[in-house]
Amino acid sequence: MDPHQAVRAKRAANSDARNAETDPAVKQNVDFMKNANTLNRREFVLRSGMAIGACALMSQVPAQAAPGKRIINKDAVVLFQGDSITDARRSRSETGPNSQPALGNGYAWFAAAQLLVDHPSSNLRTFNRGISGNKVYQLIERWQADCLDLKPDVLSILIGVNDFWHTLTGHYTGTVEKYEADYQKLVEQTRKALPGVKLVLCEPFVLQCGAVDAKWFPEFDKYRAAAARIARASRATWVPFQSMFNEALKYAPPEHWAKDGVHPTEAGASLMAHAWLKAVGA
Repeated sequence: MDPHQAVRAKRAANSDARNAETDPAVKQNVDFMKNANTLNRREFVLRSGMAIGACALMSQVPAQAAPGKRIINKDAVVLFQGDSITDARRSRSETGPNSQPALGNGYAWFAAAQLLVDHPSSNLRTFNRGISGNKVYQLIERWQADCLDLKPDVLSILIGVNDFWHTLTGHYTGTVEKYEADYQKLVEQTRKALPGVKLVLCEPFVLQCGAVDAKWFPEFDKYRAAAARIARASRATWVPFQSMFNEALKYAPPEHWAKDGVHPTEAGASLMAHAWLKAVGA
């Protein structure tokens, strides 16, 4: 890590710590990331191996959508974008493609790893640029460096939980209308700069446990509906994460999939990766 990167990383960590003191939602994100970071490499590999077994459940869970048309071709650059669910404690010092530390410990890593196993001669390059706590407007602020400059052929976005969650803490005054307008602006900006990009928009989701209680509904459902409208209007590939988890609840309680209701466990991340790969036809 060069001195400038070190300074930026220290500032980001200090900012998260300060925000965690006053914003419970940010504290949830910080605590989740700290817990994820306690795994050493050997523990992560062992736990990941067990978690991948959760994908076998998908053969029992009724399909939420037919397998999608394959959109990942040879030599493709695949970029995962979003908030802490995508971030999953990814390394900021390792930024190259196909690196587990750079891809994090969540669904993006599971999906990318499976792509690399299934298509070893395709010269795929996979990146993760999710950042914990982000809302749509924050994606817009960093979009040039963290998306457009990478020139992805396939761009996957999962965003929305913080756009609502942070309104419950009183530290954000955004609305579903702002969320939809900002998201639409982001998609239009991306299409203009990268006319050939294949968009994958993921359904925001929560499970009713931990931090998620009755106050979330029905308002949060409006954010899910807004994301679905944008996916239809932009003709993006849609990944129905909420529908998937709703089915998974028939087989295990919500805490099995996301202990705090927002951040997936290894089992939850494995299911997400399976659903994502199915949607993109991989």
